[in-house]
Amino acid sequence: MSSFVTQVLSSCAKLEKEDLSGKISKMSRKVEDTKEEVCDMISKRYGDFLPGLQGSEELMVQVDEVAKEMDSLKNCIETEVQENIHVAVAEYTKLKHQLEKNTVIMTMLGHLKEFHNAMEQYSKALKEKKYVEAANQLERARVSVDSLKGWKTSQLPLLTALHSELVVQRENLIYHLTDEWKRLVIWKLPSSKEPPGLKSLLKVELNLTHVSSKDGEPGPPPLLQSVLQALAIQGDLPHKIKLFSQVLLKNVLKPLVIHPSLSVRVTEQQEEGTTLALQCLEESREERSTPSQVYNKILLVLKTLHSHLLDVSIGDRSLSAILGELIWEEISQCIIHECLLYSIPANSSQLEKYNTVIKETEVFEKSLKEMKYLQGDATDLLKYARNVNCHFASKKCKDVIVAARKLMTSKMHNTVKVTPESKLRLPKLPAPPSEGKVKQEKDQVRMENAKQLSAGSLCLPACRISESVQQLLELALSTLCEAVGSSTQCALQLFFTVRNIFQLFYDVVPTYHKENLLKFPHLAAVQHNNCMYLAHHLLTLGHYFTSHLPQPLNGGVATFVDLVPGFRKLGAQCFLAQLNVQRAELLERLSTAHNFCNLDDEDNYIAASKAVRQIIHQLKQLGTVWQDVLPVSIYCKAMGNLLNTAITEVIAKIMLLEDISSEDSEHLHTLCQTLIEEGPLVFIPLAEEHKNKRYQEEVPLYVKKWGTFKELVIVLRANLQEIVDRWADGKGPLALEFSSSELKNLIRALFQNTERRAVALTKIK
Repeated sequence: MSSFVTQVLSSCAKLEKEDLSGKISKMSRKVEDTKEEVCDMISKRYGDFLPGLQGSEELMVQVDEVAKEMDSLKNCIETEVQENIHVAVAEYTKLKHQLEKNTVIMTMLGHLKEFHNAMEQYSKALKEKKYVEAANQLERARVSVDSLKGWKTSQLPLLTALHSELVVQRENLIYHLTDEWKRLVIWKLPSSKEPPGLKSLLKVELNLTHVSSKDGEPGPPPLLQSVLQALAIQGDLPHKIKLFSQVLLKNVLKPLVIHPSLSVRVTEQQEEGTTLALQCLEESREERSTPSQVYNKILLVLKTLHSHLLDVSIGDRSLSAILGELIWEEISQCIIHECLLYSIPANSSQLEKYNTVIKETEVFEKSLKEMKYLQGDATDLLKYARNVNCHFASKKCKDVIVAARKLMTSKMHNTVKVTPESKLRLPKLPAPPSEGKVKQEKDQVRMENAKQLSAGSLCLPACRISESVQQLLELALSTLCEAVGSSTQCALQLFFTVRNIFQLFYDVVPTYHKENLLKFPHLAAVQHNNCMYLAHHLLTLGHYFTSHLPQPLNGGVATFVDLVPGFRKLGAQCFLAQLNVQRAELLERLSTAHNFCNLDDEDNYIAASKAVRQIIHQLKQLGTVWQDVLPVSIYCKAMGNLLNTAITEVIAKIMLLEDISSEDSEHLHTLCQTLIEEGPLVFIPLAEEHKNKRYQEEVPLYVKKWGTFKELVIVLRANLQEIVDRWADGKGPLALEFSSSELKNLIRALFQNTERRAVALTKIK
């Protein structure tokens, strides 16, 4: 019995297998036929562009029916295989592979169907101006084509045709969207041939040709929203918004910041839409707009754009946020450099008023955040406004250095006179907190020295300095006053800027005026006085301000004493260089005197006389140039040094003569007497002539060889006995100026070799 049942079941299974195999073969043929028909239809539709609406619909139905049969057969096979897997694994595996192949083909046919349906719905939506639906359907078609690319057995010509159709339709959609964008958002810009300026900017206009939404709520209309969202789906929106932002920045936002006379005019008409244009209300006298004006103008533009164009959600972001990212960095930097930079106060007393600007900046950024143009916390714009103390100090320091350099490179010959009575106009500073207690302690114990310094002690002597140097010191004083009461960082910047002023003077002035300082004695004297004047005030400048400055400056850091030796050395070097130039000119003039020999020759005497007159003339000219310029003591020392150079050279040349005839002696005496008579007259340090007599009588104090020269003049006319008497055994006035060997040589040159000369020479010991 069991064997019979087994045979019956076996024969049934065999019959089912044979029936299943037949079904699969039949299904495979049906799938291949359907594939050929679908591919042929798709190729004709998108490759050859042949119409066939009814046939294509029948094929789509046929594809659906074949797919259902495939699913049923697949389920049957899987059930049969599971039940009989131990009986016919190999046979069922072959059948399953065949079915899977058919399934893949059906999947690809499904993608073709999806592509076809998407393209049909895309065309319908595009005609009805449902741009978001059209963009989504085109995206569905693109996904289908991408899936077909993974179908290795797909027909390449067919796939190429589908891809080309997709590209063409995408470009067609972008064209329609762009056309709608240009119709809704219209820029009117000046010609590129026009020169840039206010006149061309007045032609800038932006027309948003639309009305409010149907429900009456403000905002972009549905058509515009649809266009923007469709552009976003197709990935072309960033490019459009970037171009829009560039035009907006160049033609609207930046000009509103830079030109104070420009303003915005917004007009709304229900039929024509909203118009945003630039206008020039009046010629502004201000060079720069105030931050408040700039913020109001920019907010008006951005609010208008937000209300009528940008209040559209693109995915999880607002279009305002996208535009904000594109324009914010550039417009904020423009506001900083073209507006906020120039709104920083010029002095510390106006810093408190700047809080208004900080609040205006905060309100400005808050408004932008509400419209979603900005994200996050404080931006560079607000940080710049809040950091006003640092920017004030930097601006002040820059302005001070520029002003100082301008003064240093200005003409030096415009001078003012300073006297011991001249007082530096020091500002009145608030008393330090501890000063009152110190004063009380000092009042309780008074210790006075009976001997007091004179009123003129440590005073700068009367002289002339450059007007620019006086202004430079006043600039330093005003800068230090700004440091008083400022924050620590601000005070430090200002203090070291003042030090930099003096360092700059030390480096710039000698270099910039180098040629003139060597060429003009007057300028050299003025530069000497300038350096001494600055050194004099630098001694006490830091001490006056140190107790009023914040830490660490009030701990002894605020000093300028270290600069004093350098300034004194600079002034001395400058004047000594000029003295060397004058000394070289004197020696050059004396070199034309033919060494004062053979003066009985008329030509030689004329040359020597001319040299002496030129020396006197040069010294008188210098005396006049330096008169009332140099301090009296420096004047007398300088003139004395130059006169001493001249007479020392004359003495040296006469002492070298080996033979001086009586006629030569007389000529030499005449020339030397001219120097003795006119030499003191070059000492005219003061403008009042009657006051100069004292300094002319004190010539021996300033001319080291004056006594030697006078004794030489006496010897040139004296006889042997007079010379011996003035020697007085080495104790007379002659012995104080000449050595015995020098006097003997002079006697031998003046007198002939006689017994009297020999006796006289023996007395010179």
